[in-house]
Amino acid sequence: MAFGIRRPELERWKQDVQDGHISFLTHYWVDHRFPGCTTVTKVGCSDIDKLADWGSRYGLRREWLDLRNDYPHFDLFGDRQAAILKAEGRLDQLNRLTKNNDE
Repeated sequence: MAFGIRRPELERWKQDVQDGHISFLTHYWVDHRFPGCTTVTKVGCSDIDKLADWGSRYGLRREWLDLRNDYPHFDLFGDRQAAILKAEGRLDQLNRLTKNNDE
């Protein structure tokens, strides 16, 4: 279950993905298979080769791509999520959500 994002943010991510850009979307997330993880970052791009190449820089495997819909993406969570967002200069997305948890 996803929550904690606004429709304009989601629509912008979808458009960026469709336009072939590497795009990041972080939101709250609950899945009993991943206890302790409360957020996920979807890193998407419609150019699957470009996305797979991007992911390989971080040790992400092409077979981990979620290809079930019109928005191919990697799902990042936990320590890997934080490390990749930091490396990409995108920790603001994660910090916005974790800050709200601390208040």
